[in-house]
Amino acid sequence: MTEKNLEERKLIWVALSELYLDIELQESDLRYMARIFLESPFDLNKIKLIDRDEVFPVLFSNLLNPTGEWGFNEKRLAESIVSWMEKRSKLDILAVHCVYPLYSRVNRSYWKKIEKVYNQADG
Repeated sequence: MTEKNLEERKLIWVALSELYLDIELQESDLRYMARIFLESPFDLNKIKLIDRDEVFPVLFSNLLNPTGEWGFNEKRLAESIVSWMEKRSKLDILAVHCVYPLYSRVNRSYWKKIEKVYNQADG
């Protein structure tokens, strides 16, 4: 991964991390996320893959914790995701692909709202 690509991804990672906080996202949060996505070089389908393959494996456990995080340190978040990406095995990837659909049902309403804002701003 190039330094430029890493910096572009960090912005996406931070925005996506909002989906893993122990808070109810507001309309302003969703607009912020859509704006970050629109300003990135990635389309929405690629961003969803980044969520599944890069952010979800590192942060999903926060959703399982009754007293989960209310915010993530951006530097540690990026370090954790890069570490995951460097160390993940094919079995790890398979496990993520099996578990992610269960999680995606939880955030489906958020994604619908994000897509709506994203499409309105993009159009």
